[in-house]
Amino acid sequence: MSIEFFAVIAVAVLALLFSAVRILREYERGVVFLLGRFYKVKGPGFIIIIPFIQQIVRVDLRTIVMDVPTQDVISQDNVSVHVNAVVYFRVLDPQKAIIQVEQYYDATSQLAQTTLRSVLGQHELDEMLSERDKLNNDIQEILDSQTDAWGIKVANVEIKHVDLDESMIRAIAKQAEAERNRRAKVIHAEGELQASEKLMAAAEILAKQPQALQLRYLQTLTEIAGDKSSTIVFPLPVELLDALKSMAGTDKR
Repeated sequence: MSIEFFAVIAVAVLALLFSAVRILREYERGVVFLLGRFYKVKGPGFIIIIPFIQQIVRVDLRTIVMDVPTQDVISQDNVSVHVNAVVYFRVLDPQKAIIQVEQYYDATSQLAQTTLRSVLGQHELDEMLSERDKLNNDIQEILDSQTDAWGIKVANVEIKHVDLDESMIRAIAKQAEAERNRRAKVIHAEGELQASEKLMAAAEILAKQPQALQLRYLQTLTEIAGDKSSTIVFPLPVELLDALKSMAGTDKR
């Protein structure tokens, strides 16, 4: 045999050895198949695969941040909104993630989109805006339960934006303005009611004490007399004149 033949054999053996060697990082696992059947999960570190007999599929175990595309949602009170979200998930079981579902990332993305529309469609617009934490938990629980068979753990779901049409934004602004006007009128009416109650109580006290009513008249005259630029015509009640006469008669004695 020639030297060239041995050189070819040596190159082929080296190529075969290089193809058999795999190095997996700490966050990676390798799902190994032997003649098409599942063999075991290997990694991390240095592993050897028998060429042509075994095949390996790498799986990343780190948390994946997946953006859910904007979805058109019709709320329970027939309001059209545009909603997008972000989903945090990771692979817990590499075997299931490869064997039980094709392209687990795409499958999780599609499931997240349909679940987002389904859950938000059962709520009114006010709940979407004010109870976002509750909606996040509901979506997360549904996704987590359905992806468990794929070896995936959905850790968190966050609704990012709930966008409305311009016409709906104007309608909500008008509704908010009407609500503020209503509250202002209610507060004003309550103030008038309290003032009337106080005035009624004061009138009852003055009616029981004629002297207090007369002192109130004199105090009012004193306050008005402070403005010297105008002529004041102030009616004196007969009771006040009688009281003054009585006081004058008492002084003469």
